[in-house]
Amino acid sequence: MRLCVERIIPLRKGRPVVFDLPAIETAADMANALGAIAGAMAAGELTLDEAGAVAGVLEAKRRAIETVEHEERLRKLEERSPGENAC
Repeated sequence: MRLCVERIIPLRKGRPVVFDLPAIETAADMANALGAIAGAMAAGELTLDEAGAVAGVLEAKRRAIETVEHEERLRKLEERSPGENAC
């Protein structure tokens, strides 16, 4: 029974990590956030693997922020010249 339950609901392999991270509103904020991760790793608050995992999450957030920023810039360009975009 235990074997079946472990296959259905595997044990958690990570642990929650708690450290200070600055607010990230723009892609430019990523440098400070990555610096905070490096600082937490250097202080022993995060392992190398944990720091890499957090950096990966931040990279996904950076891509999402940039996508939204690009869409906004494109929308503004299209509004500025509505008749020139027709194919």
